Amino acid sequence: MRAITIERQGTPVVEAVRFREDLPDPVAGAGECVVRTEASALNHLDLWVGRGLPGIDIRYPHVGGSDAAGVVESVGGGVDPAWVGRRVLLNAAVPQPEPARPGIVPSPADIRMIGEHGPGAHAERFVAPAANLVAIGEVDPVEAAAFGLTHLTAWRMMTSRAGLRGGETVLITGIGGGVALAALGLARHLGCTTIVTSRSEEKLARARSLGADHAVLDKGEDWSREVRGVTGRRGVDCCLDSVGGPILSHALRSLARGGVFVTCGTTAGPVASCDLARVFWNQLSILGSTMGDMTEFRQVASLLMRGLVRPVVDSVHRPKDARTAYARLESSGQFGKIVFDWR
Repeated sequence: MRAITIERQGTPVVEAVRFREDLPDPVAGAGECVVRTEASALNHLDLWVGRGLPGIDIRYPHVGGSDAAGVVESVGGGVDPAWVGRRVLLNAAVPQPEPARPGIVPSPADIRMIGEHGPGAHAERFVAPAANLVAIGEVDPVEAAAFGLTHLTAWRMMTSRAGLRGGETVLITGIGGGVALAALGLARHLGCTTIVTSRSEEKLARARSLGADHAVLDKGEDWSREVRGVTGRRGVDCCLDSVGGPILSHALRSLARGGVFVTCGTTAGPVASCDLARVFWNQLSILGSTMGDMTEFRQVASLLMRGLVRPVVDSVHRPKDARTAYARLESSGQFGKIVFDWR
């Protein structure tokens, strides 16, 4: 089958990207489906996989891809054959519960990521547990592939972790990335006032065209005073961040008393410092969030299926042009999701 592989670990990742036509077709195991890929989408995770992740043994050549939509071709043992022929959307986060131990309360389940810990969806066919698929009917597969991981991540950050409600004010950093744009669309759906930041005037202008209420240019200095200015000096109820260390102190100074900072990533680096006196004096919450479970996935996917929230697609590429797509992602020039059309 056709597939996009990362042949070796290194930076820049694009130099190791290869389009191949000689990979074996996958076979469904018990509880699994083989899906014929219609579209798959890139995430920043694809770059981390290419650069190498601490503590994770990635075997190269590696097929990445944690976002995809396609049609089920076959099923393994114990899977209802009614799945065959249905268009599905993938949730790449496969829960890995702890084994039960006497006297020990299990922690929340860890996850294994399709496309990170094993072969992913940047291929003509991929395998996934049936429990990690949602049937999506006639939804456009390019939009579906662009929707999954980022909207699930943003939905969990906003609802399950921050408890964001309509009428509140939310700060979204680094607008232009997939999670940030997903958060903007979802926040508007929930009826929140939105403030976005970026180092690019062009990206801020595009965010305004998508309905962002306020836009703040990040000049590499503290922008919290400007954020507080547009809120009447009150501050924001919630900050949704995937940028990381360099902006943490600015974000915390932007929060209202009792505000919540939620992080799902550190694209600009993980090391940060903060004023703990501000945290306890203003009763701030700092929360981490990763992906989401199938209940959350079905909730947010229903918004796509009903046409209530749509993803922002930066560009669509043929699989054989994979290097062009990876180069765009690695340059951070994209505004929205970069998608491969496998049809």
